Amino acid sequence: MKREQWGSRAGFILAAVGSAIGLGNIWRFPYMAYDNGGGAFFIPYLFAMITAGIPFMILEFSMGQKYRGSAPRTLAKIHSKFEWLGWFQVGVAAVIAVYYVAVIGWAISYFSMSFDQSWGSDTNAFFFKKYLALGDNSPTNLGSIQWKIAAAMGIAWAITYAAIVGGVKSGIERASKIMMPILFIMVVLLIARMVFLPGALNGINYMFEPDFSKIWDVKVWAAAYGQIFFTLSIGFAIMLAYSSYLPEKSDITNNAFMTVLINCGFSILAGIMIFSVLGYMAFEQGKPLTDVVSAGVGLAFVTLPAAINLLPAPYILGPLFFFALVVAGLSSHISIMEAVTSAIMDKLNWSRKKAATIVIGTGVIVSMAFATNGGLLLLDLVDHFANNVGIMAGGLVEIVLMAWLLNRVADVRQYANDISDFSIGTWFIVCLKFITPIMLAIILATKLHTLFTEGYGDYNLTLGWAMIATLFIIGVLVNATNKQGESL
Repeated sequence: MKREQWGSRAGFILAAVGSAIGLGNIWRFPYMAYDNGGGAFFIPYLFAMITAGIPFMILEFSMGQKYRGSAPRTLAKIHSKFEWLGWFQVGVAAVIAVYYVAVIGWAISYFSMSFDQSWGSDTNAFFFKKYLALGDNSPTNLGSIQWKIAAAMGIAWAITYAAIVGGVKSGIERASKIMMPILFIMVVLLIARMVFLPGALNGINYMFEPDFSKIWDVKVWAAAYGQIFFTLSIGFAIMLAYSSYLPEKSDITNNAFMTVLINCGFSILAGIMIFSVLGYMAFEQGKPLTDVVSAGVGLAFVTLPAAINLLPAPYILGPLFFFALVVAGLSSHISIMEAVTSAIMDKLNWSRKKAATIVIGTGVIVSMAFATNGGLLLLDLVDHFANNVGIMAGGLVEIVLMAWLLNRVADVRQYANDISDFSIGTWFIVCLKFITPIMLAIILATKLHTLFTEGYGDYNLTLGWAMIATLFIIGVLVNATNKQGESL
């Protein structure tokens, strides 16, 4: 069967950028910068982008385009014994997809509520007690399904299904060409309004104000590298699948640079938007900014609705903001599900529609665990393991395989240079053989040490470890049944 292709270079880049730009850019990056030295954080962040983000993106674009397959097929073609790694990465992507859709569901619900701010004045109590109905629950005591959340998740799944079944050109590319410009326009409109609010510039200064003492903290550098991997969708099957649909002579290096730079630029724009709102909120409430800022889910669904309550014309700015969140989430969710669907299509020779129907149908059922009273707690635990162990381990093994075990980095550089407008130098080899694997190994070792010695929150971690072990075992079992791998 002839492999599908992107209809245009712009379509591919918008799809890759759409995958990279997700909810994490809007709530995770601003807080990471704030928490790790403000303006000083941009030094390790830019260093991580140049030494890990861009080289790894060039590596994955080259692998996907050359071997023209999903992650398992690409890795099996590179070396038959490493198909398991592709399935491990696909498994991590599948896990992320089934909980990520819950957050998109929350954003859809909040979009509908933002027209009249029906979340009320106590946004914290509303989100946790009324909307999530979080009671005496835990990841192993989930309670009952909250149908309003399940319905919103159903909308997100339906949009993802339509894009995946539509195929690469008519579905994913068309969706990306609509979603990405809308997202950028909405964020620019929001910034244009927010920066003129009283106190907004104080908030922006807070984010960018450098604390250079943090530069010498290893944790800050680890955070920068972690954010680059988290935000660029590298190391967990997505970019291998997307680049496998590129025409044969596509410019690898240019595409990789543009994808990474647009994503990182958007993260900074999102930071300006978020911190101008928080600065205004601090001004209105007469509090220091440190008292209104909060990380993660708390920022998106507690702090920002409270800020929207204070905004002039909240019935316009509120829907704009939450629609931006929904679009950012959906573009990423589509890419994650494509990574899983394409792997099943390659392995079982199923049609796109059959693979998408079975994969997404299964995803809908499994994701309902996150629509329960304890869904947030299960999400928190699973997300921690998927990001800090799953993505990091998958990325580290992939880089060690290519740079050391098979010593392929020089070949990849040559391949990219042969078909790209501008050449990449020896920095590419140095980064992928030394800097990136060392940083990934340090981050992974630190995360594992913390999990073993301090745990994570008050959770019983058995579920998290069982999930990672299961993904590894499934990968190895699928690999063992593979009789057709080719070693090149």
